[in-house]
Parts: sequence; C-alpha cells; structure tokens
Amino acid sequence: MHLRTSAIILAIRPHGESGAIVRALTAEAGLMAGYVRGGRSRQHRPVLQPGNIILGDWRARTDEQLPALVAELVHSRAPMFREPLPAAAFDWATALTAAALPEGQPYPPLHSALCGLLDAIEAAPAARGWAVALVRYELLLLALLGFGLDLDQCAATGATEDLAFVSPKSGMAVSVSGAAGYEARLLPLPAFVRTGGAAEWDDILDGLRLTGHFLERDLLHGRAAEVLAARERLVDRLNRAVA
Repeated sequence: MHLRTSAIILAIRPHGESGAIVRALTAEAGLMAGYVRGGRSRQHRPVLQPGNIILGDWRARTDEQLPALVAELVHSRAPMFREPLPAAAFDWATALTAAALPEGQPYPPLHSALCGLLDAIEAAPAARGWAVALVRYELLLLALLGFGLDLDQCAATGATEDLAFVSPKSGMAVSVSGAAGYEARLLPLPAFVRTGGAAEWDDILDGLRLTGHFLERDLLHGRAAEVLAARERLVDRLNRAVA
C-alpha cells in the first residue's frame, strides 16, 4: 500500500519510546492511521498537531500492516493554540472526527466541510464567524454516518410549517402545535439549522445542545470520555464568551 496526499491531522498517540501513531483525514481515502518514527521528537512536534495540514506519505507492505507515515508540513495552525477558544474548537472538531469515522472509507464532503470549519476558526477566532459552521459540521457528520435528523415535517402532525422542536428519541422535527404540552421534553430547533444563514447566540447554543444530544447518544456512546470532555470544554468557553 502506498498513498501520498494532503491530509488534516486529527489525533496523535504516543507509541513506543519515541514514535507516534497519527490519524489524519484525507479526501480520497478517508481516515488514515500511520506510524511516524520519532513522532514525539522536537522536530516532529510542530508538525504533528491537530488541525495542521500535511503532505502525508503512507507505505505498508500489506493491507493489514499499520503503514509507516512520513509527514511534511503544508500549513500550521499552531499559533491558534495560544488562544483558548480557537484551541478548544480545534481540539473538539478533530477529536470528534477521529473518534466517529471508520478508517479507510472516503467522505469527501466531510473532508471539505472540516477544511472549511478549521479555516473559519483560524480566520475569526472570536467564534461568531465559525460557531454556526460548527453546528452544521456536526449535523453533516451525523447525516453521513447514518444518524441524520429528519427536520422536514412534524412527527406529530405532518405539518411543514412552524417547526420549532426536535424529538430527542426519534430525531424528527415537531411543530409548535404538535409540541403543545410537551415542550419541556423536546429539544429546541433553531431556525438556522433548517434555513441556513446567520444566527444569534441563543440559537447557536440551542443548536449545539441539539447536535450534542445525538452525537453522544448515537456516535460517541461508550467511547473515550476525553472526546466528550473536549466538547464540554468548548461549550463552557462559548458560554463564558457570550456572557
């Protein structure tokens, strides 16, 4: 096996005395893991950071073998890790993608969306410019992995207007009239989730609450606790930024 292409670094795990297993997202091959010799060295640390773009060269003698990876830095986002909010966003977006995706299956739309999200975070550290994109990225990830929400019509009445809630069980939209008396049991459905466009902070936080419920239940249930901890840190920082 030989693959040489650009990729987004998602996760780095120490291996052995000085090596590292790196997981990165490529457009054509999806999530790829590789062993970087000396990956924990001073030389490699600036290259192997979540969110960085590399030109990766993966080589293995068999399909079952963990490939050796040589990573050449193309674009560094290391300066953004000096800012707590962008750093938390990078950590969450990359950790989520690494935890949720199966290896070796291409998801070109997701690769493009993650590139766009990380670019937006880098361009607008204050969050108003990228928080909406983060919600949309999480919705896209759910949809591509078979857990998309059904937001076209009301689960109770079939109506397509005044959709304001989502059932936490079915993932289907619920209208104002269909939710009467049950509002407290439902998740708010911000308008921007269905119609696009900009959003106010209250709607953005509702959007994150919505996606967070289904990410935890359907994609991250029983998986590494540190992945969800990364999201909790990000949401906490966003709440503090809004306040």
